[in-house]
Amino acid sequence: MLAGAVFWLPALVLLASGFFDIGQGWRTAIWVVALTTMGAACIANAIRCGRVHCYATGPFFLIMAIVALTYGLGLTPMGKHGWNLIGLTVLVGAIVLCCLPETFLGRYRRGRTTGQR
Repeated sequence: MLAGAVFWLPALVLLASGFFDIGQGWRTAIWVVALTTMGAACIANAIRCGRVHCYATGPFFLIMAIVALTYGLGLTPMGKHGWNLIGLTVLVGAIVLCCLPETFLGRYRRGRTTGQR
């Protein structure tokens, strides 16, 4: 339950931040913290219970946090729709990385079934 909250709360904050004109600095901070939290939660879940998709989504969210940081600081040129591009990449990447690895590799890493419910 806690792992789900640690993942979904930042995801909801990311979504909500898109509906407000909060400025580049605040948006950058919110997105970097949220994506880092989501990535860390996935990595912790991969270590704790061996969930296969977490091995892919954890690093993905951390990489996207770096992308958000570099865009927010003006180091990565993505044009005026950069936040939309980052958001779409996060959404599509999360869906693909949650589904494909477990389709081919199973739900849990072999020998790591503790924590299953």
